[in-house]
Amino acid sequence: MSKDSQWIAGINAVASAIEHDADNVREVLLEAGAKNPRIVEIEGHARRLGIDVRRVAQQALDGVAGGLRHQGAVARYAAAKTWDEHELPALIEAAQGRALVLVLDGVQDPHNLGACLRSAAAAGVTAVVIPRDKAATVNATVRKTSAGAADRIPVIRATNLARCLRELQQLGMWIYGLAGDAEASLYALDLTGNVALVLGGEADGLRRLTREHCDRLAKIPMPGDTESLNVSVAAGVALFEAVRQRRAAAAG
Repeated sequence: MSKDSQWIAGINAVASAIEHDADNVREVLLEAGAKNPRIVEIEGHARRLGIDVRRVAQQALDGVAGGLRHQGAVARYAAAKTWDEHELPALIEAAQGRALVLVLDGVQDPHNLGACLRSAAAAGVTAVVIPRDKAATVNATVRKTSAGAADRIPVIRATNLARCLRELQQLGMWIYGLAGDAEASLYALDLTGNVALVLGGEADGLRRLTREHCDRLAKIPMPGDTESLNVSVAAGVALFEAVRQRRAAAAG
């Protein structure tokens, strides 16, 4: 297989790729004899779009899926588009003062990254920034978990996250980091302008240098007895607080 393509597995992942980015689906393999209505639907949709479809034995699917749960459907997919840091200023400028950027400082679990990207797409973010090193990459697992979101929003891999945050500030962005030990509440922040929300990795949260480059730290108030939220849940809470504030500002 060419290094500029990869296999994605699972009915939802394959269906989403065909629906949202058919031009990048190279071929679809479906289990021979499978009568699942979703698989029949995928086959019909792919054929109508001129995508090569083959019915193959389950063992063949097991082989190309590489251990992923394929549910009788896999697709050879063009590698995820990579966005360069130098493209970030243009994306922010195009947002016309309402840029919303999600920065993930070292999220290492592909499922968490995929879930964060799904929330980011639903919230209409301008871009998601992830470090180039010591963090999950946008692989097949991430794309499946994101339900297609990984291919609909710009995901930028920053060589130096601290430098990237400085550049965001120079572009007029307010940088807000989420930290459980912060005194301020997320709900006390003004999230209506150019804003970057920064969340840390699963184990250690925000790294020291990342914290130092935030304009302010805030926490999600939790009246229950749980000390912290999963990073993808926290990302969803923070992003949709921004969405709520922006809608209220637009309506008022």
